[in-house]
Amino acid sequence: MFEVTLLFLVMLLIVACAFFPLGHSTLSSPESPQQSDVDSDSGSNLELSVLEESTLKPHFLRYLQSEIESALWPRPTDSILQRHYDALVCTEVENRLAAMPDS
Repeated sequence: MFEVTLLFLVMLLIVACAFFPLGHSTLSSPESPQQSDVDSDSGSNLELSVLEESTLKPHFLRYLQSEIESALWPRPTDSILQRHYDALVCTEVENRLAAMPDS
């Protein structure tokens, strides 16, 4: 039982590191931590909101697409049917985005 718990905690740590937003860029940054603090303090709120939007928008679109695909039949293997399936999913994503209220 202890091994299972330990394995679960290690897997949770790996998943948390893999999906932590911008975790990879802070680790590979060649500048010192003091420099990054100065740079982040001088940035405006506009840059932060653009960063958040550019980070969250693809994830939301991917989530919306997977939600639509889960309600449909399995993806076909034929190339022509795959194009029709992709067009159907794309149209449904556009319809749901158009139906959403603007924030």
